[in-house]
Amino acid sequence: MTPLITVDDVKNYEETKHKFLEEFYQVDQEQNALKFDTHVDLPINLKRLTTSTVQYPDKDDTSDLFPGMSDRYHGNALAGFLTFAHTPMESHCFDSNSLESVEYDIAIVGAPYDTGVSYRPGARYGPDGIRSATRRLGATYSPFRPGFNVFNNWAKIVDCGNAPMTPIDNRIALDQLYRAERASLKHMTTEKNPGKHPRIMTLGGDHTITFSAIRAAYEKYGKVSVIHFDSHLDTVDPYHMNKNVTDYAALNHGTFLYWAHRKGYLTDTNMHVGLRGWYEEPDDPKRDTTQSKFSKILARDIDSIGITGIIEKIKQRVGESYVYITFDIDVLDPAHAMATGTVEPGGFSTREALQILDGLQGLNVVGADICEVSPPFDVSEVTTQTAGEVVRSLLALMVLKPVV
Repeated sequence: MTPLITVDDVKNYEETKHKFLEEFYQVDQEQNALKFDTHVDLPINLKRLTTSTVQYPDKDDTSDLFPGMSDRYHGNALAGFLTFAHTPMESHCFDSNSLESVEYDIAIVGAPYDTGVSYRPGARYGPDGIRSATRRLGATYSPFRPGFNVFNNWAKIVDCGNAPMTPIDNRIALDQLYRAERASLKHMTTEKNPGKHPRIMTLGGDHTITFSAIRAAYEKYGKVSVIHFDSHLDTVDPYHMNKNVTDYAALNHGTFLYWAHRKGYLTDTNMHVGLRGWYEEPDDPKRDTTQSKFSKILARDIDSIGITGIIEKIKQRVGESYVYITFDIDVLDPAHAMATGTVEPGGFSTREALQILDGLQGLNVVGADICEVSPPFDVSEVTTQTAGEVVRSLLALMVLKPVV
C-alpha cells in the first residue's frame, strides 16, 4: 500500500520552500515592501504570491499595535494583556487612595476561590480561564440587537484583575473579596452614567463568592432581588443539614443564599431558574420558599412554558426592584458546560440560557457574577468560552439599562 505522503514528496516540498525563500523573496528597502520575482516559473500553489506587492505601514506608525483589536483584519486575538475581551486593565480598583482619580461604570473583578465546594475543586482558576477564552471577543456588533455594541457604548468597562483571596482561610478570603468589591463600588462614574455608583461583574470562583458580592452591592443599592441560575437550591440551612457543622464552616457554596437572606441583603422576591438537583430532604423546597423567599423555575419547565414563559415569570417576580443575577455554569447541561464542580444532567442548552438572559433586558441589574467554572475539567475551552458569552450577555443587560 502506497503511503499518502512519500519521502520524495517531503524532499520536493523542502527544496521548493528553500528555493522560494532564497531566490524569489526580495526586499525593496527604498519602498519598504516585499517583492517576488515574477519571471520564475513557480509551482501552482505559490504563483498567487507573485501577483501583488506587500505594502507595509510607515516604520513609525503604531496605530495598529494596541490591544483590543481582535478583528482578524486589524489585529491578533493573542495581543496585549490578558483581560476580559480586551477591556482596558485598571490596577487601582481596590485602592482607596484612587477613588477620585480613577473612574469607570462597570468593573470586572476576578474571585479566585474554590475552598467552599463540596465536590470537585478547580474554580479558583475560573477567572483567568474565562478571560483566556474571551480573547476573540472585542468591540463587535450583536447579530441579535442590530447596531448594538457592548464594549463600544456609553459605559466605560474595565477589568480590575483578581481580588487577592487567601486559599488558607475561607472567611478571610471572602472578607478580602467583600472589601475589594466595596472599594471598587466607591469609585467615580463617567459623565455619561446617570447613576451614582459603578456596577460589578464578578468572575468566580465557587458560588460562595456571591455572598461577598451581594454584601457589597447591598451597601450601595439596598436590598436586592436575586435571580439565581443554578441546578441546585443553595439556600440550605447548614444547621438543619448537619447539626455538627461549625459556625465557621456553615458558609459555603450550598448555603450562601440562606445567609444572604438572613443578613437582610435580599428582598422577598427572589427566583431560582433551572433547578434540577435532587433534594436532600423532602422539605427542602418548602424551607427554601418560607425561609429564603425564593420562587422556582425547574429546568424541565422550559418544555411546558418555553423560553418566553420563563422570561415573563422572572420579570413578574422581581418587578422594578434592584436585581442581582448570579449564574452558576452548572445550570447548563453538561454537554454544554462539563467543567464544573457538581454536574447535573438535563439542563438548559447554551442557546436557551442566552435567550433567557437577553430577554431580561429592562431589569435594574446592579450586579452579576458567573461562578463554578472549573477549567481543569474543561475540553477545548468549551465551558470557559460559554462562560465568556454568558458574561457578555450580563454586561449587555447593564449597558442597556443604566441604574439610577
